[in-house]
Amino acid sequence: MYLFLADTILLLHSSFVVFVVVGLALILLGGWLGWNWVRNPWFRIAHLVSIGIVVAQAWLGVICPLTILEMYFRKKAGDNTYSGSFIAYWLDKLLYYEAPFWVFVVVYTVFGFIVVMSWLWVRPNKLHQQH
Repeated sequence: MYLFLADTILLLHSSFVVFVVVGLALILLGGWLGWNWVRNPWFRIAHLVSIGIVVAQAWLGVICPLTILEMYFRKKAGDNTYSGSFIAYWLDKLLYYEAPFWVFVVVYTVFGFIVVMSWLWVRPNKLHQQH
């Protein structure tokens, strides 16, 4: 059961990362192609809050609670665990690339800045506006 919980959290965490990264790409592409759904204010607020949490955690030096919880369940299951951040671990595992922590802080911050700028480039609809 612990391994199932750890894998479920890993899937949730991966989905979160995909939402943040692919979400920005879709916002920018959708703005260029005129897709109205990328202007949905609830989608945009969720996207902005998501990257805001990542940037805040990076600046505070806090490991994501999803990573901590996943590792807790992996340890309880007797599975291999890792230390450090989720992204750093998977970059090393999948791409054989290691970087110091400050690089991730800069990358998350720049990405967060681009998300904020996307509010100017592809303005979301007003909350009360219906389309």
